Amino acid sequence: MSKPRPFPSFSCFGRLRQYAAMALLALMLAACGQSAPKFQNIDITGGSEFGKDFSLVDHHGKVRTLADFKGKAVVMFFGYTHCPDVCPTTLAELKGVMEALGPDADRVQVLFVTVDPERDTQQLLAQYVPAFDSRFLGMRPADEAALQKVTKDFKVYYAKVPGTSPGNYTMDHSAGSYVFDPQGRLRLFIRHGQGPEPIAHDLKLLLS
Repeated sequence: MSKPRPFPSFSCFGRLRQYAAMALLALMLAACGQSAPKFQNIDITGGSEFGKDFSLVDHHGKVRTLADFKGKAVVMFFGYTHCPDVCPTTLAELKGVMEALGPDADRVQVLFVTVDPERDTQQLLAQYVPAFDSRFLGMRPADEAALQKVTKDFKVYYAKVPGTSPGNYTMDHSAGSYVFDPQGRLRLFIRHGQGPEPIAHDLKLLLS
């Protein structure tokens, strides 16, 4: 007569627990192994305690905050309309980005924020900014205090450089752009002058 089959020994239970632990570890490693998006610009996801929101007046005269653009990726650039080089080339670059995105461009909002509201009136912004792309919005702070607040919040440098007359001055300012994802989270810092392709690549990742 065959002997009764013994209950699993402690060592069997130990091996079962070991196998379960190994399986759990494998799942954890697989989750960790899911790579982050391969952005071509500077990824500032989760590491920024700045740039949480803004309150600015668009070139239609409407007060806007980040919540107004929920569901869209937002590209935010600081400059001024009298800028001789960086600003027009950046806006032209962003126009190229919109063209490269095709239908996805309707899910992107470009904001041009002036650091020179003294000269950049609502009317001037309404003429200048949409000339690059009709979907772009020119934004201006309501007053000097609002300008100081938004530039401080986004760590943007700006300074007036006197010219030959009181109205003939230039503005030194930061040249990069910020990108928010469709959920309103600050995700990227875009370097100036790289061409449309890397920016379009990163925006497609954020929109996917």
